[in-house]
Amino acid sequence: MTTYRIPEPVSPQPVGAQEVLLVANGDLRLSANQTCWPAQVDMEQKLTAAFASEGITVRRAHPYDEALGHGFIWNQRMGMDVFQSIHPDAPLIVAEAVWQYSHHVLAGLRDHRGPILTVANWNGQWPGLVGLLNLNGSLTKMGVTYSTIWSEDFTDEYFLSGIRQWIQGQHIAHDTSHVRDLAVSKLPTAEAELGKALARQLKQQKAIMGIFDEGCMGMYNAIIDDELLNPTGIYKERLSQSALVAGMRKVSDAEAQQVRNWLDASGMRFVIGTDEATELTDAQILEQLKMYIAAVRIAHEFGCAAIGIQYQQGLKDMVPASDLAEGLLNNVERPPVFDPETKEELFAGQAIPHFNEVDEGAAVDALVTNRVWTALGLDPATTLHDLRWGEHYTGEGVDDYVWVFLISGAAPASHFINGYTGATSERQPPMYFRLGGGTLKGVSKPGEIVWSRVFVMDNELHADIGRATVVALSDEETERRWRATTPQWPIMHAVLHGVTRDQMMARHKANHLNVAYAPSAEVADQALTVKAAMFAEMGLHVHLCGDVKVGK
Repeated sequence: MTTYRIPEPVSPQPVGAQEVLLVANGDLRLSANQTCWPAQVDMEQKLTAAFASEGITVRRAHPYDEALGHGFIWNQRMGMDVFQSIHPDAPLIVAEAVWQYSHHVLAGLRDHRGPILTVANWNGQWPGLVGLLNLNGSLTKMGVTYSTIWSEDFTDEYFLSGIRQWIQGQHIAHDTSHVRDLAVSKLPTAEAELGKALARQLKQQKAIMGIFDEGCMGMYNAIIDDELLNPTGIYKERLSQSALVAGMRKVSDAEAQQVRNWLDASGMRFVIGTDEATELTDAQILEQLKMYIAAVRIAHEFGCAAIGIQYQQGLKDMVPASDLAEGLLNNVERPPVFDPETKEELFAGQAIPHFNEVDEGAAVDALVTNRVWTALGLDPATTLHDLRWGEHYTGEGVDDYVWVFLISGAAPASHFINGYTGATSERQPPMYFRLGGGTLKGVSKPGEIVWSRVFVMDNELHADIGRATVVALSDEETERRWRATTPQWPIMHAVLHGVTRDQMMARHKANHLNVAYAPSAEVADQALTVKAAMFAEMGLHVHLCGDVKVGK
């Protein structure tokens, strides 16, 4: 008889009655983790003090690493190993002051039986709020129960009341009364019929979104399984980022220079230097423009209605950042790209929707926006943004809570004040982008927008949709907000209609949201109506958020 050596199970120590464990998930990139670590330390100290005031001891479940210079969980294997030492019934805090790769901790959180609390500091310096929303969206998609909370200094009553609920074994209750389910039957007939017709056309003719490698930056919530996606009429073309690099190598310097000449003539300004390690250079720009040309040609070759470049892992070590290319793709007015054989201009007069970081929820949204806005005769240029941060602002006719919507460069120039003339390209921060590359940076123009988010919940597709106004702030305030976040990136000052800061944070199931402009409030309401009807006819559960005048 054969005797097998059975592995001994790991026996984590139980926590005390007045004790909770804390994990800190981080970036995969060492430079980012080291640079952002002081902000995490500051947050954890304040968080620990807040729990101590309630008689609870917070104990870190993994130590600071002297060799690495930070105390983050920085890869998936480490996350799995850390969770082996965590008792599955222990109360657990996931504390985030930085961007984090959710997949590092999802294996442990999926199996955890104890109460989970996700926490972020309300600070724009590093994308901790963005990381929190991504993690929350990922947990929602997995069907894992969690509570969530945020705070500027961890002493306000909103935060303290929330953690008291959690300490007592309750789910933290947030106000989400701003959300109501769409009643399609109550929509205006003409707009509803147009939305339904566009959805039926999509299901019949079908559309392809080109995915240059899935799963960017641990964004589990940004992957939509085919079984959920395909019934809408949308299918994936799974492309390799190595094919994008190969396509770039087929683009001549002369072709890239023609695109640069077009941008120079349009009035766009490049902030260039000579140090490849820290400054934007002409060589980096030409590589980015080769990526733009290659991406257009690949989209045409595979018949893609939208494309998404992952950029980060792998591609970040091969070529400069993809953001300039992304912003150009998202605009109707953009440098022409020609077929290398037939010399035909590809996608002439059209935007090619690009979904940053291959966020497939944003992809579905961008594709639908493109169809709806085009059908209404509107500029279909759209982009996603991070919900980066925000503060109340008074001045320039504004007295409201103004969000900072920020993204790494994928915003189209038509969203900016003065278009390309108001756009600059600055080098991406070396902390995140070792090989550099420029952004497509600008200040978003005042106006009316529709915002929305497609996400997975209860193993079904959902869409939240609402209205907002982009406002103009003073140059000084804009610069202050840029300096408080990432000044190289395009910015949007947004006031949500009928949705408070805490309502938005409590409800939103992603780090991103999509935005598109309309020429007036009336037209924005009309476009929202058609878009909501199209989503619903595609099979999505549609939720109207805030002061939406239609569908009541």
